[in-house]
Amino acid sequence: MNTYHLPAGSTADGDYDTVVTPATAGWTYSGLKVLALQPGGTATFATGDAETLVLPLSGGCTVTCDGEVFEVQGRRNVFSRVTDFVYVPRDAEVTVASASGGRFALPSARCERRLTARYGPAEDVPVELRGSGQASRQVNNFCTPETFEADKLIACEVITPGGNWSSYPPHKHDEAKDGEAELEEIYYFEVSDQDGIAWQRVYGTPERPIEVSEAVRSGDVVVIPHGWHGPSAAAPGYDLYYLNVMAGPGEDRAWLISDDPAHAWVRSTWAPEDLDPRLPLSSAVEKEGDDAQ
Repeated sequence: MNTYHLPAGSTADGDYDTVVTPATAGWTYSGLKVLALQPGGTATFATGDAETLVLPLSGGCTVTCDGEVFEVQGRRNVFSRVTDFVYVPRDAEVTVASASGGRFALPSARCERRLTARYGPAEDVPVELRGSGQASRQVNNFCTPETFEADKLIACEVITPGGNWSSYPPHKHDEAKDGEAELEEIYYFEVSDQDGIAWQRVYGTPERPIEVSEAVRSGDVVVIPHGWHGPSAAAPGYDLYYLNVMAGPGEDRAWLISDDPAHAWVRSTWAPEDLDPRLPLSSAVEKEGDDAQ
């Protein structure tokens, strides 16, 4: 098994379908857990030295932190709606409860500052349509530096229509230099059918080798300590979702990337009018009759 590709269930622990910590990933900052609650289920956890988000993948919940209770509407699935969420700070005890049950992503980043617990409305999440043609995709920028305050954590969702490529051109962010920030990254995937597949590529240099070329399915994770990553390819007939979780040592919380010079020219061919007409695939308004898993 590729040590950077973690198949669904391979890191499960109790109520958590997915557990990636800085220690298990072999790095310093970025983490992700996926909490699965049965109807009426409750889980309490300590954030420790990491700021954390409670981001519904399916279902709604209440989040209790620092004496406040936040009601989170959530969504039926990751393709049906842009969701609301809650930010909880480091050094906090958090309780997540769900009357109807659901699955909740907990992206996290080890940090120094302790900020206040806050609610993020779905209506405030900027939806960006990026790329062109078969490289068109939707990016939900719910916790990026320009859209939501955090100390270290950067997180966004990407939805790619079936047959399209995203995370393209391949890019990296593993050096602190002009135009690039050093960021560890986690990709968490879901596909719009239980039998659906997608594909993820990561590759390095002779000096810093890494190689991932894997079919990915719902619940899979790819951890990227360094190297060029992309494309993330959605197979025809299956829309692809992934959650990106990033953090790094920089004093500034900045998301800066370098394209692979061999493929950077592709950006110059993109025209806004050539966006895939299927986009956007979701908004803050729940879709009717969407049966995606």
